Amino acid sequence: MKFVIRLHAEITIKSKGVRKRYGKVLVNNLKNILKRVDLPESTPLKVLWCWDRIEVKVDSQNPQVATQIQEELQRIPGIAWFSQSHELTLDDCQNADFAPILEQVLATWSERLAGRNFAVRVKRKGQHGFSSLDLERYIGGGVLQRVPQTRVSLKQPEVELRIEIDNETVRVFGDKQAGLGGFPLPTQETVVSLLSGGFDSSVASFQLIRRGARTHFCFFNLGGDRHETGVRQTAYYLWQNYASSHPLKFISIDFAPVVEEILTHVDNGLMGVVLKRQMLRTAQIVARRINASALVTGEALGQVSSQTLSNLSVIDEAIDSLVLRPLITMDKQEIINIAEQIGTADISRSMPEYCGVISVKPTVKAQRDAVLAAESRLDPELLYQVVRAAQVEEVKHIGEVTDEKAHVVASVSATQDDVIVDIRSSDEQEAKPLVLDNAEIPVEHIPFFKLGTAFAELDPDKHYLLYCEKGVMSKLQALYLQDQGYTNVGVYQPPR
Repeated sequence: MKFVIRLHAEITIKSKGVRKRYGKVLVNNLKNILKRVDLPESTPLKVLWCWDRIEVKVDSQNPQVATQIQEELQRIPGIAWFSQSHELTLDDCQNADFAPILEQVLATWSERLAGRNFAVRVKRKGQHGFSSLDLERYIGGGVLQRVPQTRVSLKQPEVELRIEIDNETVRVFGDKQAGLGGFPLPTQETVVSLLSGGFDSSVASFQLIRRGARTHFCFFNLGGDRHETGVRQTAYYLWQNYASSHPLKFISIDFAPVVEEILTHVDNGLMGVVLKRQMLRTAQIVARRINASALVTGEALGQVSSQTLSNLSVIDEAIDSLVLRPLITMDKQEIINIAEQIGTADISRSMPEYCGVISVKPTVKAQRDAVLAAESRLDPELLYQVVRAAQVEEVKHIGEVTDEKAHVVASVSATQDDVIVDIRSSDEQEAKPLVLDNAEIPVEHIPFFKLGTAFAELDPDKHYLLYCEKGVMSKLQALYLQDQGYTNVGVYQPPR
């Protein structure tokens, strides 16, 4: 099978040298990520750079392989769209006999065409003894004759049958599937995103990844272990789904000493602004140590008191690094909608924004002199101390929690007191239901973001095995519950 990939439009309008460089970066990213596709060892997968397109070729017709490749291509920055392609040559079409092309179109589309209106779109490159319109008419007429209840609609078709002819090569395309757009990682410079796990910071991080910036995550822990578990899940999810072609760092900073100092020495109305300034100062220290060029936050204009123009201006004066705010003009619902689309919404719903609780009557227009006076009572060395004590790890290692520590098993028995707990979201459960060989084994459905409170209500005499498709979220949740004193929890990870 073959997939044809088109580059994001902003890449195609760049100079020849830049376009070639971006294309090669994307090819390397594709090679790295598509290694995850389940293929027999002897089955090669090739990624080819062809200037106006990238081709992925694999010697397999397995529909599960096709599905895996499509799922990966949908999440790789730099791709405008892609489609599975079926190729033949004009040598198969003697004397302008287009029957072989029609047969390939019908084989690709007939099951999805019945009862729908369609249009045929042909693009040609090279010299031929027929026009694009000739081929469009032939294919359209053949479909009308062979597929029941179809209609032609050139202006608003439900289905577009796309055919490309490149000199002697004919490509019949399947569904046109949208990619992420943006630029390949890491064609832009490195940034550090202040990740709280909420809707805003998660979406802001995604937006920078999508634009091709290697995005490391800096987490200021204000809410204890439960908060950090959720943020680690968010970081791993973003890396695994959108940035796994390159290593990213997760930096966890215990910010409780800084918050305590602010609560002790800063007037109530200024606490929020001072906290944000201290966060930026600390993040700048981190960024300089890992050679990052900018900081990223999820702030949106006017969403909360610290995010007025006056306060943002005062906050930014704390550092000389560039602060990027990709969500600055977005409404909250727009941000939530993007979080739903990229898959971080459920995690974000489980975590309150801890940094909003320290100021009861925050000012919306902090005065610079008042802020500086308040900060004069703070110890600047404290920020360097919390950075030195920070925990730094590769994001990919978050998913490498040892099976033994998380009590992972590959099979369960109905004779035991085992209960499988499917912790995936309801959408994931519906899309890929968990099927057990033994139907007598009980299965509970508790989304991971409810597990922290719901687990205490379960029968303590049972042993619960958490399940998710990748096994990462289930391991993190199991370790968290074990840390809370629960000994009757493990992970179910069936062999693939």
